[in-house]
Amino acid sequence: MILPCLIVVPLAAGVLAWAAERRSASAARWIALIAVLADFLLTLFLWISNSHGGFTTWYAQTDWAWIPQFGIRFHLAVDGLSLLLLMLTFFLGALSILASWREIDEAVGFFHLNLLWILAGIAGVFLAVNLFLFYFAWELMLVPMYFLIAIWGHENRVYAAVKFFIFTQLSGLLMLIAILGLFFLHHGATGVYTFEYRDLLSTPMSPKAEMWMMLGFFAAFAVKLPVVGLHTWLPDAHTEAPTAGSVILAGLLLKTGAYGMLRFVLPLFPHAAQAFSPVAMALGAAGILYGALLAFGQSDLKRLVAYTSVSHLGFVLLGIFAWNGLSLQGALVTMICHGISTGALFILAGALQDRIHTREMDRMGGIWSTAPRLSGAALFFSLASLGLPGLGDFVGEFLVLLGTYRQSIILAVLAAIGVLFATFYALRLVQRAFQGPNTHNWRIPDLAPREGLVMALMIAVLLWLGVYPRPVLDTFRPAMTRLEQLAPGR
Repeated sequence: MILPCLIVVPLAAGVLAWAAERRSASAARWIALIAVLADFLLTLFLWISNSHGGFTTWYAQTDWAWIPQFGIRFHLAVDGLSLLLLMLTFFLGALSILASWREIDEAVGFFHLNLLWILAGIAGVFLAVNLFLFYFAWELMLVPMYFLIAIWGHENRVYAAVKFFIFTQLSGLLMLIAILGLFFLHHGATGVYTFEYRDLLSTPMSPKAEMWMMLGFFAAFAVKLPVVGLHTWLPDAHTEAPTAGSVILAGLLLKTGAYGMLRFVLPLFPHAAQAFSPVAMALGAAGILYGALLAFGQSDLKRLVAYTSVSHLGFVLLGIFAWNGLSLQGALVTMICHGISTGALFILAGALQDRIHTREMDRMGGIWSTAPRLSGAALFFSLASLGLPGLGDFVGEFLVLLGTYRQSIILAVLAAIGVLFATFYALRLVQRAFQGPNTHNWRIPDLAPREGLVMALMIAVLLWLGVYPRPVLDTFRPAMTRLEQLAPGR
C-alpha cells in the first residue's frame, strides 16, 4: 500500500491545506510540508529496505482492476529508476514549500493545493505502468501548474501560463493518439485489449507504424524535456512563475520528459528509436550549445537560469540516445543534479527578487558586500552548473561525454564545447549580480535560517553525488542493463 500512498497523501493533504487556510495560513503550510516529508520518508524507506536486493525487477507493485474489459488497471510499480526520481520529487517538493514560506501570502491554501497536486501527478507519472493511468497522471500535472503560474506569477504570468498549457496539451494529445494506436495494434495482433506496459512491450508492428508511434511519444516528452526548437514555452514559464513553480518546473516537470524516453520510447520502440537516435543526439548537442549561448546573452536573472536548463537537458537527451551504459548513467545523474543545482539557483533568484524587486542583473552588483551567505550560495551553485569536478553535475556530464564518444566523436566534441560555454554564463552571472561595486547601495538581509537550511541540504546532496555517486548508480544499474539489452545490434 506504500505506492498508492505516495499519490493519495499529497492529493488529500492539498484539499486539507485549502480547508485549513480559513483558520490559519501557517496551518496550510505545515500540512503541505508534513505531507511531502511523509512521502519522502516512505521513498527513503523503500530505498533502504531494498538496497541489498539488487533492484532486479519491480520490487513493489500495486495492481487493481479499474476498467478490465479495456485493459485499464490501476497498476503502479517502482524500480531503481522511478525510485530515484520519486526521492528527487519529494525532496524538491519539501524545499519548494520552505522556499515559498513567506513569498506566498495570498490564497495560501489554494497555492498549496495546486503545488501538492502537481507533486501527486508527477509521482503518478513515475509509478504508472498502465499507459492509460500514465496519461491520466501526465495530464494531472498540467492544470495545477497552469494555476500556479497564472495566479501567483509575475508581470506576464497569464501569457506564460497559456503558452505552457498550449504546448504541453497539444504534445500530450499526440502521445494519446500514439497510445491508442499501440492499443489497437496490440489488439489486432493478439485479440487482447490492454494498456499494460509489460504486454505492450512485445507488440508486433511494421517499421513504419513503429516509427510513427515512437514520434508521437517522443513529441510529448521532447516538449516537456524540452528539446531545442520545442523549448520556447520554457523561458517564459520559468521567468513568470513563483519560486516554487520555477523549482518544480526545472527540477521535476522537465524530468518527466526524460523519464518518458527512458521508460517508454526506448523499450516500446527499440528499432525506431535506434533509427532516430542520430537525429535525437544531434538535437541534444544543438540544445547544449544553443542554451548556453542564449543564457550568456540574458540580462534577466531568472531567464538566464531558464536557458541553462535547455543546455543541461541537452546532455540528458544526448545520453539517452547514445544508449550505452555510461551515457545512460550520465543522463540519470545529470537529471538529478540539474534538478538540485538549477532549483537552488531559482530559489536564490526568487529570494533576491523578493529583496530588491528586480530580476535585471544590470541593476544588481556588489550584493556580496551586504549578503555574503546568499552570494556564496549563488557562487557554489553556479560552479555546480558549469560542471566543477567534485560536484554531481560534473559526474553526470562526464559520463554522458564518455558514452557519446563511443557513438560519435563529433557530437562528443560539440557537447564538450558546451561545457566550456557554461563557464562563461556561470561566471557572468556571479560577476554581474554579486560582485563589483555596490553602485545601487543595496542593503538587504542575508539568508534567513530557513533559507540557509534549504541551501545547506542542496549543497550536501550535490557534494555527495560528486564525491560518492555509487549508491545512485547501483540503484539504477538493473534498469540501465535492461535498456542496454534492448538496443538493437549493440
